[in-house]
Amino acid sequence: MDQEEGLKALDNIVTQFNTYEDFLDSQITTVDLYYLEDETLARQLVELGYRGTGERVKREDFEARKAAIEIARLAERAQQKTLTSAGKDLQDNFLMALATREEDNRSGKLSSVIFIRDRNSHGQEISGYIDYAHRLKTEDFEVYFTGKKRLLPRPTDISFYNWDADIAVCNSSPNYQVIADNPEGLLFRYKRDRKILNVDPKAQPGDNSTRIPIPTELYIQAVIFDHISRRKT
Repeated sequence: MDQEEGLKALDNIVTQFNTYEDFLDSQITTVDLYYLEDETLARQLVELGYRGTGERVKREDFEARKAAIEIARLAERAQQKTLTSAGKDLQDNFLMALATREEDNRSGKLSSVIFIRDRNSHGQEISGYIDYAHRLKTEDFEVYFTGKKRLLPRPTDISFYNWDADIAVCNSSPNYQVIADNPEGLLFRYKRDRKILNVDPKAQPGDNSTRIPIPTELYIQAVIFDHISRRKT
């Protein structure tokens, strides 16, 4: 039996029996008990490989594999619980783009800034830049991924502009420092590695950053800037 087959056989045993003792008992026959007259001794003989109707499995291998499977199960459950987008039937490109970035933004592997231009509930044209990771931590995205509400810029985001009311607001977030006095346009400095994100569509977005326009039916315009952190040590 090769290593892969051996691991598969072990997995079958581990998932079939709750404890190592349960596995040992499954290997003991009525004949063994008749002659040995001692269940504990019978178990010991199976564990040592002198008795048993199947493959010998060491206690440490059984318990280590049992623990590994349990850790994997708990990790999968935690991920499904944490990821708001998990299991959702997403039809629009924008929501699918957010879903593919959710886990990495929550973990800090990726930092995404979302630009949205559209009209608010009053029919006013608004636009703004959203720190996706920060919003994920401060509100429930269930309403967005289920389509009950649309994600829109707010005056509390890192940048917000109401074109009709001529209101412009900038706020630094836990992840980004806003540089609003740059003569060439708005800049965001990522606080972990201090890299500059340039959101000017005519310029390069900066080191370790990409600019991705998202075709969508939900908004007039949507763009996602992805920054991969290279944190200084």
